[in-house]
Order: sequence, then C-alpha cells, then structure tokens
Amino acid sequence: MVSRFFITLALSMSLISTAPANEPFMGQIEAFGTNFCPRGWTETKGQLLPVSKNTALFSLLGTIYGGDGRTTFALPKLQANGPGDNPKTIVCIAIIGVYPSRN
Repeated sequence: MVSRFFITLALSMSLISTAPANEPFMGQIEAFGTNFCPRGWTETKGQLLPVSKNTALFSLLGTIYGGDGRTTFALPKLQANGPGDNPKTIVCIAIIGVYPSRN
C-alpha cells in the first residue's frame, strides 16, 4: 500500500510541472499535511458523487471505484500511511482543475 501511494504521488508530482501554476490536474491525488482538503479538492473516502455535476471527473474515473455509471460514480478510498502516521495528513483528489490531455 505504501509503495503504491508513493508511486501515485511521484506520478502526480511529475504531472505538476506541465500544469498551469497553482492549478492541479483534475483527478490528481495529493497528500496534505493538514486535517482538511484545499478548495477544489475533496477527501478520498470512497464517497459517491453525482455524474451530472461531475461529468469531466467521471470521464476520467468511470466506475473503477464504484457507482452505477448512470447517476453516480465513486472516488477512490485512500488514506495516508506514512512514517509516524501523522493524524493531520489527509489524502485528497482534485475535483476541479485542468483536464489532462493525451498529448
């Protein structure tokens, strides 16, 4: 679990350099050293989101993590399990931001 988290974090860190300043890629996953997610991000608790209000994010995630694919889809369920398990570390996913291109 820890190695998969670091691979995801490393991948998202490499994508940051191509995103506009201060704007994440939609679907980007980051760990924050706080007990809340910044604006435009939400916790990765496996919660269901409505497809109608999150069509771009749904086009990236689909029903990989759950949902019926017509009205709802789920976010991944991730938690920070780093050294010391700091209770103030939270894993968040960008629900708004730059839509990643295939180029």
